[in-house]
Amino acid sequence: MQTNFLIAAALLYLVCAVLPPAKARLIAAITPVAWAAHGAALWFDVMVPGSLRLGFAAMLSSALWISVGAYWIENRNYPLDGLRRMVMPSAAAVVVLQGIFPGALIALEGRSPLFGWHIAVATLAYSTLTIAAFHAVLMALQESRLHARSVRAGFLWAALDQLPALLTMEKLLFRLIGFGFALLSLTVLSGIFFSEELFGQALKWDHKSVFTLLSWLLFAALLAGRHFRGWRGKTALSFTLAGFATLLLAYVGTRFVLEVVLHRGFA
Repeated sequence: MQTNFLIAAALLYLVCAVLPPAKARLIAAITPVAWAAHGAALWFDVMVPGSLRLGFAAMLSSALWISVGAYWIENRNYPLDGLRRMVMPSAAAVVVLQGIFPGALIALEGRSPLFGWHIAVATLAYSTLTIAAFHAVLMALQESRLHARSVRAGFLWAALDQLPALLTMEKLLFRLIGFGFALLSLTVLSGIFFSEELFGQALKWDHKSVFTLLSWLLFAALLAGRHFRGWRGKTALSFTLAGFATLLLAYVGTRFVLEVVLHRGFA
């Protein structure tokens, strides 16, 4: 059952990625079907009776699942066809990755009932900031397109021409970052609680904790700089991508090393 959902989601995402902008209605119809198939695959993979199955591929898959949902909703208000060209192929790739690297089981017996909520909030925070990173990359490409001396033709450049104005894109970016930062703050606070419960100390100073806190500090500095100094443009994009990169190392990078390089389970 899970394999069928994975195959269906990957194929539908690829169809959405290659369809021309003129097929907007067809894209809008296929996207929720692909998203639903992706969500069903995640549910059957992660929600094991009495346990949770987590891994770097499942984290990436969850992030792109929420990214596709956010794209589908926001695309009704803003023309975000350029974002589709990035999100859909990435979603198809991580769906395939999820089938190859299923992750490790985490027994829920003896854990706090709120532990599952901590995982859910952390995934939602990571996913929202993933969208923000995609958004920042698009803005950087869009700005480069505006300052290019010669007009280039091609798939990517045509997609960039379909994006809203940079000021509108910037408003959307900081809306995403603000929401993602609030969720990341909840993740850090709940993580301290569960660290004390599991390890007997308020914060376990491993790679995951260090990179998560560094990411939190970067996004906090960006929002403070935006509020007090009016940061925007390249400064905002640099902080966004740096914060996302550290968050990527905290969650996906750590799991990748443990599962693929060291062949170890959840730790």
